[in-house]
Amino acid sequence: MNIFKDLSRDIRAIIEELGRNGVLPAGLDTAAVTTEPPRDPSHGDVATNAALVLAKPAAKKPREIADALADALRGHPDIEQVEIAGPGFINMRLGRAVWDNVLRAILETGPAYGASDLGGDAPVNVEYVSANPTGPMHVGHCRGAVFGDALAALLEKAGYGVTREYYINDAGAQIDVLARSAYLRYREALGEEVGEIPEGLYPGDYLIPVGRDLAKRDGDKWLGKPEAEWLPDVRKFASDAMLVMIREDLKALGISFDLYFSEATLHEQGGAIDRTLDDLDKMGLIYEGVLEPPKGKLPEDWEPRPQTLFRATEFGDDVDRPLKKSDGSYTYFAADIAYHADKLRRGFTTMIDVWGADHGGYVKRMTAAVKALSGGTASLDVKLCQLVRLFRKGEPVRMSKRAGSFVTLREVVDEVGKDVVRFIMLTRKNDAPLDFDFAEVLDQSKDNPVFYVQYAHARVHSVLRNAKAEMPDLDLSAEALSKADFGVLTHEDEVGLIKLMSSWPRLVETAAEAHEPHRVAFYLYDLASAFHTLWNKGKEDPALRFIVAEDRSVTEARLGLIWGVATVIASGLGIMGVQPVEEMR
Repeated sequence: MNIFKDLSRDIRAIIEELGRNGVLPAGLDTAAVTTEPPRDPSHGDVATNAALVLAKPAAKKPREIADALADALRGHPDIEQVEIAGPGFINMRLGRAVWDNVLRAILETGPAYGASDLGGDAPVNVEYVSANPTGPMHVGHCRGAVFGDALAALLEKAGYGVTREYYINDAGAQIDVLARSAYLRYREALGEEVGEIPEGLYPGDYLIPVGRDLAKRDGDKWLGKPEAEWLPDVRKFASDAMLVMIREDLKALGISFDLYFSEATLHEQGGAIDRTLDDLDKMGLIYEGVLEPPKGKLPEDWEPRPQTLFRATEFGDDVDRPLKKSDGSYTYFAADIAYHADKLRRGFTTMIDVWGADHGGYVKRMTAAVKALSGGTASLDVKLCQLVRLFRKGEPVRMSKRAGSFVTLREVVDEVGKDVVRFIMLTRKNDAPLDFDFAEVLDQSKDNPVFYVQYAHARVHSVLRNAKAEMPDLDLSAEALSKADFGVLTHEDEVGLIKLMSSWPRLVETAAEAHEPHRVAFYLYDLASAFHTLWNKGKEDPALRFIVAEDRSVTEARLGLIWGVATVIASGLGIMGVQPVEEMR
């Protein structure tokens, strides 16, 4: 039940009716008409901008349109009061029965409450994490992993057909470095003294078991052999081992993918890159040219030379982009174009890529490529995740010995738990830096959002257990409580809780459309805060307690109310990938 969506549909129907009656021009475009909670709750329950956005196309004053709409809305069965404010905003107050029906719908629907058909099962590809398979995942990967996974779940909740995808960067120089690093550990496993890890190789201890496993499989087969002989085998062995490690790290975070796509497959002879660039060439979008020198101080290795270039500027980029390196091999950009072309071939016209903040300069060229490949019919939304700064009681956390240069995702999850990590990673918008303090995220206080929200869910179940102890004959199932007389919930905080819960379906849709799962965390904190406030008032005023032994009707209604709160919290935590708890320990 989405009261805002339902009213939006009814307002559009009224506009069409006014068009048929000649009060407004027929066929007005209502795409910009919004129906939402007013910024100031004292103005009402629902507001619409219809009169303002229709004034210009209707060639009428906003107030004139607002008067006509208000007159029609006053006959709506769910609307109790209609007022025109300012230049033409229409504020509405809904009848009491609406809120009772909302609460009843929550109890009848369960955690599926808030699910929408907005997406119409349209396919959406969400690619996230995509860390180089050269070592364990670090805490920076953790944020992108949680963000991408929650966004995928949010889009599913809003009715989209989502594919979760991991792009394996298993081609390029970094994989050769991995192979050389693993080969060093292989020699070490066979008894050689390797000393300090040479600069340029990966120093982490995580490669020690890889070297041992390689020695166990191949014995001394590769000792003393030229690099050209052992590099291909060791490269594959090491990258496969790293991918197993990455999958285990992601599993600890509660993340799995529908598809793992290997970059190496794009580089096969006569493969995807060649085909994609041929297609772009036929479209006249590839040429041989010389780029202007970069602005500012020139890099020492820069030289003007003919290059194979993609006409990225025709699609919104700042400069045209190289597709081949000086040695004739393809650039990373060429491979990425081919990869997104493959997504298009698989039927994805809506693509979301979740990248680290250090890839910000890459966004324009990639969105330009998708526009070119699709003729403008596909969209790519790149979400950049800013850095995570780790602290322990305010002090920066030292680097990990196991990883050699960073704190691993697994270390963070093992210390504070999957649910805490996932929730905290969504308490800031993805493009804002996030501070993660090991002490603060475990603090049991209002200042810790994950505790505060989980505590609300657990507190509801504590009240329900107490109610069963005091009134053992009371049926506390959601189905039974949905039949309570909610008209006895008259306190403004009780009605306010229902109103806040009524906005959950709308929030799911708006957050999904904006690709902003952090809105879910913010909403859940507000809902938990409203619940805790009402609970505290019951401590001070016995008349507001959830269990009133001498008044069964009030008790059933209030238990239905808080059961609804727990249901909505569970619905939101499900999107975040967090397990709601019934007891706090």
